[in-house]
Amino acid sequence: MGFDEMDVDTIWMDGEFVPWDEAQVHVLTHSLHYGTAVFEGVRCYETERGPALFRWDEHLDRLYKSARPLDHDIEHDPEELTEATTELIRRQELESCYIRPLVYYGYNSLGVSPKECPTRTMIACWPWGTYLGEEALEEGVDVMVSSWRKHHSSQIPTNVKATGPYINSMLAGEEARRNGYVEAIVLNKEGDVAEGPGENIFMVNDGEIYTPGLSESILDGITRRTVIELARDLGYTVHDEASIGRGQLYTADELFFSGTAAEVTPIRTVDDNVIGDGSRGPVTEDIQSRFFDVVERRTDDHDDWFTYVEME
Repeated sequence: MGFDEMDVDTIWMDGEFVPWDEAQVHVLTHSLHYGTAVFEGVRCYETERGPALFRWDEHLDRLYKSARPLDHDIEHDPEELTEATTELIRRQELESCYIRPLVYYGYNSLGVSPKECPTRTMIACWPWGTYLGEEALEEGVDVMVSSWRKHHSSQIPTNVKATGPYINSMLAGEEARRNGYVEAIVLNKEGDVAEGPGENIFMVNDGEIYTPGLSESILDGITRRTVIELARDLGYTVHDEASIGRGQLYTADELFFSGTAAEVTPIRTVDDNVIGDGSRGPVTEDIQSRFFDVVERRTDDHDDWFTYVEME
């Protein structure tokens, strides 16, 4: 579904609410040319208490930390961004949505150095369903190992969620889709498993859970942290600093992706190798069920993960 088909009409930009179609930037905006923006993707879930932003404070904290290495000076404090976001949701009467804060260098000069360019901030919200498809949550997805490698943290900081490095994700994902797969898995420069283009990855063997550690050139995903905590709550042993070789993917009992957009999505095949019995495995199903129980507030557990929006 394109934006034009969605019932959204407002974006917050630099302290003001502007009509969706008027939220524009100059073509010589620095971040448009050099990828010098940082961003977040956050889910807001429909609950009995109204819309609830999931782990908003942690996403906001990561946004400010991502801004530091790029020398962004965000003029708006977290409280202002929170109020702007909740007001956007209220104004557009969104029961659930995806939230995209973006901090970017604006228009002034076009040298590689952004020193003369102002830091701009915007927030948009819109309805967005399951990233890899509703059926994928139950049936799983077919993926391939990409020929593109993930950049190393000595080249570009992998703990920073910046726009420029996402060309790596775009190339890997489009390569997969051109070849008939739903998504890709990206290896790091050593040839070990890093992550998906927009997801972290988990492997299950003999009832224990493994996920690449932060030293494997992955993003420190907030949904990844959630899955690790929920899995441990359920009694699973989680190895969260694992190094996983490509060959281990093919012999895994279960594999699944995690991410704000993908949530918890099983992986059915890798390079046409069937994983487990080719369907969502029992551990994945257990964690996925627990995840949705929490985010849809069918339980009171982890209520501190949520920022509730008071609808007028």
